[in-house]
Amino acid sequence: MSTSHPPLRSAGRPPASAAASAAQKPTRVRYAILVMLLLATILNYVDRSSLGIVAPYLSKDLGLDKVQMGELFAAFGMAYAIALMPGGAMADILGSRLTYAISLIGWSLATMAQGFANTYHLLFGARMAIGALEAPAFPSNARAVTMWFPTQERCLATSVYVMGQYIGTPLFAGLLLWITTSFGWRSVFYATGMAGVIFGLLWYMTYRDPVHHKRVNAAELKHLRDGGALMGSKQKEPFDWKMAFKLLRYRQIFAICLGKFCNNTILVFFTTWFMTYLIEERGLSMIKVGIFQALPFLGATAGILLAGFFSDFFIRRGCSVSTARKAPLIIGTLLGSSIVLVNFVESNEVIIAILTLAFFAQGVGASSWAAVSEIAPKQYIGLTSSITSLAANIAAVTTPIMIGYVLQATGKFYWALNIMGILCLCGAFSYSFILGKLERIEIKQPA
Repeated sequence: MSTSHPPLRSAGRPPASAAASAAQKPTRVRYAILVMLLLATILNYVDRSSLGIVAPYLSKDLGLDKVQMGELFAAFGMAYAIALMPGGAMADILGSRLTYAISLIGWSLATMAQGFANTYHLLFGARMAIGALEAPAFPSNARAVTMWFPTQERCLATSVYVMGQYIGTPLFAGLLLWITTSFGWRSVFYATGMAGVIFGLLWYMTYRDPVHHKRVNAAELKHLRDGGALMGSKQKEPFDWKMAFKLLRYRQIFAICLGKFCNNTILVFFTTWFMTYLIEERGLSMIKVGIFQALPFLGATAGILLAGFFSDFFIRRGCSVSTARKAPLIIGTLLGSSIVLVNFVESNEVIIAILTLAFFAQGVGASSWAAVSEIAPKQYIGLTSSITSLAANIAAVTTPIMIGYVLQATGKFYWALNIMGILCLCGAFSYSFILGKLERIEIKQPA
């Protein structure tokens, strides 16, 4: 019999001498894993949104117009969307450890390549490379959380790592703006890219799935297993386009895809054109930009954390998983339509308050990742996550281009904001009337 793994991890029981203490004092390695997922997601969004931070300087230096900048923003989303399903299958086949390491180091090197670009076409190619290489990240996140967290803790855990897409900008925008003004916009890409390469190596050296992690004891394994964590799932299926389309035919998956696309338009606006909106349309000074740009992101951070906390809280109090997971999706996406109100006020302070509310709502609606974890077939967690993420990131293509053309044609954000508000209403409709009951999809394999 193989002895490649000690009894603790292969049989789920500690040695007899340690059984009592392990049962009394379960380890909490899952929280250390969650911190790593949060840091990786922060790096993910800092790298993808750094172009938006330096956009006013880069576009002036290279002589790029609004349509070209919109296309550069969209290049990331286009490559990301194309690579998502293969990226999700890669996470299912190779596991989160190897997949994330390859993804992190790859996109970080592509981020650094942006610093060497001196033409539109070179920047476009670098942005596409970042998009393609970041594609496996969120499917790897979803797979890791599904394996490391029981059902009653999963939504909050999901919210914590998703929070990384919001806190990276307020934490580092001021620093990146300072680097831009002090050392030039190219230095931003060098600094953020190098940080990602270092973290990618750290991830590979430290991450393991629960049954293979040396620091996990039997009590924590039991807690995970009893709570519904899929830590023992060994089913690995080859990538199959037919299965991808089959999954999309399920009502729950289609509804989440539509809802995520609509909700994600708000996020894409804030990670691409928001800095340009503050500087050019609102005419804010750099000092005010440094203060005001952070508030909506802090609002979104609060939104995703509150959604995760209350969703898990209501499940622990006996509420059905379906109701607890769906409520934040409906409320958040519906409230996101409030972004249109900025078209009817003049005060910069009130506008920032409205944008903070809208982004808070988007954060609440972003808890859809937990809903995906509840419905995904056990053997296709990564693929299901990538399908829904693909739908969400179609918005990363359509939104920047739409805003770029609206600005080129009208010189204002007015109609762009209205379109985003309408899409939020469509997302709320999908979650309310199409989604139905949330339950795990069972796909029987041929005998």
